[in-house]
Amino acid sequence: MKKIVLFVAAVLSFSFAQAQNGPRIGIRAGAVYSNISGDLDNEDIYQNKFGFVGGITSNFDLTGDGFLSLQPELLYSQRGYQYRDDEYRVGNETFRSEGNVNFNYLDLPVLLRINAGGFVVEGGPQASYLLGIKDKSETFLGDDRTTTSRTIEKDDLSELEIGYVAGVGYQAQNGISLNLRYNGSINALAKEDNDELTNARHSAFQLTVGYLFGGR
Repeated sequence: MKKIVLFVAAVLSFSFAQAQNGPRIGIRAGAVYSNISGDLDNEDIYQNKFGFVGGITSNFDLTGDGFLSLQPELLYSQRGYQYRDDEYRVGNETFRSEGNVNFNYLDLPVLLRINAGGFVVEGGPQASYLLGIKDKSETFLGDDRTTTSRTIEKDDLSELEIGYVAGVGYQAQNGISLNLRYNGSINALAKEDNDELTNARHSAFQLTVGYLFGGR
């Protein structure tokens, strides 16, 4: 968490130094459509799930006319996956899982934005801190529906996730915006080899509505 705070401070210092005017503050909220990707065993058992994203934004105009700007954001986001109700094998044993797993993150994307007459193209790095996990899944061994103890624990996962964001959108003169983004992860989700999440990485789409106080 300390690394996130230092990163925020560095980004804001740079943004203030480069900005032509003071920052414009805004809010953003919407839906996340996520799954995990990577070189996974039994990858067909994972399905996309919906979650929530929302938080605050700050936009620093770098050119004075709004064409090029830097936009750090601080967002709460829910990522994860749900299980397809199918059997799969781990070693010599057969399992079947149902339900979903939610990963709750505090995200700090730092986006370079190009605004051409309201049409926005944006992209940049993102640092995410894992706040917690809600494992609402059950795993059964064989056909007898015996529940196993194969659960996902926060201690087994990387608390700090480094990723990237790319997206497009539209921002109206009155400050209202609509954005579609893709969020990808660079580092693996698990700290070390894990029966289920070895090589797993988050993959998510976000559709959000925002409002920038003071207009574009």
